[in-house]
Amino acid sequence: MNDSNDAPADPLERAHLLERVHAAVFAGDRAPHQPRPVVVESWRRSLEARIDPDGWEPPVSFDSHQLGDVRDAHPLAAWIPLLRRTLLEAADGSTHIMIVTDADGNILWRQGDPRVCRDADRVRLAEGTRWAESAIGTNAMGTTLATGAPVQIHSAEHLVRTYHSWTCAACPVRDPETGRLLGSIDLSGPLHTMHPALLALVVTSARLVESELRLRMNARDDVFLERNAHHLARLRGAGALLGPSGRIVATAPGSPLVPGQRVAVDGAGGHVVLDGGEAAEVEPLPEGYLLRVRQGGARVPRRPRLSLTLLGDATPTATVDGSAHDLSLRHAEILALLALRPGGLTAERLALLLHGEQGNPTTVRVEIHRIRAILGHDVVKTRPYRIDAELDTDVELARRALRRGDAGTALDCHTGPLLPRSESPAIRDEREELLAALRTALLGAGDPEQLWRFAESEAGRDDLEVLEKVRDLLPRDSPRRTAVQARLRRLLEDEA
Repeated sequence: MNDSNDAPADPLERAHLLERVHAAVFAGDRAPHQPRPVVVESWRRSLEARIDPDGWEPPVSFDSHQLGDVRDAHPLAAWIPLLRRTLLEAADGSTHIMIVTDADGNILWRQGDPRVCRDADRVRLAEGTRWAESAIGTNAMGTTLATGAPVQIHSAEHLVRTYHSWTCAACPVRDPETGRLLGSIDLSGPLHTMHPALLALVVTSARLVESELRLRMNARDDVFLERNAHHLARLRGAGALLGPSGRIVATAPGSPLVPGQRVAVDGAGGHVVLDGGEAAEVEPLPEGYLLRVRQGGARVPRRPRLSLTLLGDATPTATVDGSAHDLSLRHAEILALLALRPGGLTAERLALLLHGEQGNPTTVRVEIHRIRAILGHDVVKTRPYRIDAELDTDVELARRALRRGDAGTALDCHTGPLLPRSESPAIRDEREELLAALRTALLGAGDPEQLWRFAESEAGRDDLEVLEKVRDLLPRDSPRRTAVQARLRRLLEDEA
């Protein structure tokens, strides 16, 4: 259902309307309300997979004897206790169940209130069953895996009528090393428990797991680079160090390659052709590969240099080879998302990241065309959309400083929130993640000057924990300490 003002907010009223919509659509009649685009597309895919809206059941992929081994081998197994704490304890644990699937939609874990679990068993919402759209039609787990974006499916938005008494919210989880889907995280419950905050909670939990996976990946990268940097130093031309999946970890100086992008390696080394048509050799290393771009072959064209300024209240800018361009908010959002995902994005994925389920890929294609006209076709490539330039951003500078434990430099880089006027769900998540990491680093460093600067920013002005830490670190006779105490009193009085 469209998120228009005439859509009922009450879950039961909304369910009644959705029942009428579902019945009308599948009877070929005029619907009293248009289903949401994400639901329409999911219904189309489900019907193409020959899913019958009446009486269809999910197939069983794993029996109880197989399930244990499948779970143990899955990359999300280590994070189930964390997800249980963040999801079931944050949500109303008595009315929801947490479900974690693999990339094929097979339910590997299901935890929650026993009564809700019993209700779930009656409709085969159980461990070992498969909930891909092609297996059971529109549902949050299957649809989030099909679209690669968070989704909430309520009542009769489910294709199969058996599940019209359920509401569910799900978010995909991706491996930062390979970019591939690992599975989905879902909260499901009776339809009266539907609340918009459930989707935000599931997304936050998925991002938390991805953040933990990224931290582990970064730690592996640091060790890999330390052990193999000498290989890069000895190269006489362009080249890079690749992780085990072919992800570029580091490049030789002047190399026309971008960390984070991937090279198709076959696991045994040999010859490869890069996206730009250059021939290269891949040499296996104990923890990855060394890539050498061949000398004397096709000339490697110089790539443009792109700098993005995306933090703070000032107008975001893009500087291409020294020529600066002010960016509209929409163009800044698109470039920020492409910079944060060097492997590239489709128009559909960009639309979902920018606008959620209401995103329109056609609009994204138009904006990309305009960006390429401004910055140059060599800077932003298509199929998929990606930045093809020597790239630096103030966001990445701050992140690098945080990774090496340099809170002061990170604070210098963080002149303000990431695109503070943006309402894009993906930009908001990145903004909050960066700010939370900076705050944690500053509190851990315990430098009173740095904490004072953060407390004077918009983000730290009303942060009680930061203000208390500054107060405790400043000398008793410091005028700053007096100002902090006054602000603390005001905030505490406002909360009283």
